[in-house]
Amino acid sequence: MGVERKVLLPIILMFVFAASRWHTVDHEGNLEPLLPYNFSAAHALLFCAAFWLPSWLGWVLPMLTIIVTDLLLNSFVYNVALFPSGSISIWMSLAIFVVLAKWLAKRRSYGRVFLGTLLGALLFYLVSNTISWIGNPAYVKSVAGWIQALTVGLPGFPPTWVFGLKSLLGTGLFTGLFAGSMKVSEAMDASEQELEPEEDEEESQSPEPTPETV
Repeated sequence: MGVERKVLLPIILMFVFAASRWHTVDHEGNLEPLLPYNFSAAHALLFCAAFWLPSWLGWVLPMLTIIVTDLLLNSFVYNVALFPSGSISIWMSLAIFVVLAKWLAKRRSYGRVFLGTLLGALLFYLVSNTISWIGNPAYVKSVAGWIQALTVGLPGFPPTWVFGLKSLLGTGLFTGLFAGSMKVSEAMDASEQELEPEEDEEESQSPEPTPETV
């Protein structure tokens, strides 16, 4: 039962995450995400699902959830090309979380979960903005242009450091929620294991039936 719960819980949370990526339409006809922009559960659930899911499932399911939901959003919500430019580089950047999770999962602890997700968020911020600096002709290809990509971004857009901060806060919050869920699951497993020996002892100590007297 404990093993089943440890596998099912990350899978259920991946489905919840997929549903949370959907958008609603406000009274003016504008698309609104269920969660604030850049305040997503993506980083936390990518890492945590890969951290707890066994073998190939931890490699495949998190990234597959991201890719499939991206394709559905592109087709039915954003009405853009199925594979817009930059999709592959974003997915490769997000794969950082899966690789980190599998590496840190060799010795599991909740400290490693928080360390891994926060480190992954920082690496994703660095890698994704560096890719943007390389691919966007609006950035000057110099150290100053790279620093601009990592800090204030381009004029007319929110500063990239705001994106990084929201991403870091969202990652920390959802990592705490996910880790808390796993902690509750482990506590339930421990209580079940404590009850099983007691039941076995009661069965072994039950009195044998006395022979009937003639």
